[in-house]
Amino acid sequence: MIHSLKDRLIQLGTGRGGAPVLTLRLIEIKVGKTSYSYITSILDPQILPPYVVADLYRRRWRIEEAFYVVKRLLGLSYLWTGSINGVKLQVWATWLFYAVLVDLEDAVADELALPFDRISLEMIFRGLYHFSVANEKGKADDPIKYFAAPENQDLGVVKYLRKPVSRLDLSTFPAPS
Repeated sequence: MIHSLKDRLIQLGTGRGGAPVLTLRLIEIKVGKTSYSYITSILDPQILPPYVVADLYRRRWRIEEAFYVVKRLLGLSYLWTGSINGVKLQVWATWLFYAVLVDLEDAVADELALPFDRISLEMIFRGLYHFSVANEKGKADDPIKYFAAPENQDLGVVKYLRKPVSRLDLSTFPAPS
């Protein structure tokens, strides 16, 4: 699936006598029409193969997404109190609730036999209100079954597929394609 891979050392800046100030490694991967570029200070590809660099970067964005969701969706960007204990409790409770939401998202994905990343954490969170109303009326008692039910697909918990996701071969030394 990979069309091209370039892994080379680059030098940045010039010091005295034109000597490079910094040597880094530039990894360029082209998958289909999409190009990805990564820079690392680990120069030896035996220690850090190019495909591992790409995978680590992809995982980094999952962490960034988690912080974004916790701050924006769950409101951790605002502190309710100025006391150290209050701040610790708010942070702890918010991350605990986030973990519960992720577990619920995973259970809904399993129930629907879909990959985890096809389920929207935000819509699971927003759909909890609708589940609680249905629960109060005696129409639902299991949030997993509720979110997976065909009649509740208008809640938008399943993300629409936009374009096929390219999969990188993350083995240390992939076979040429």
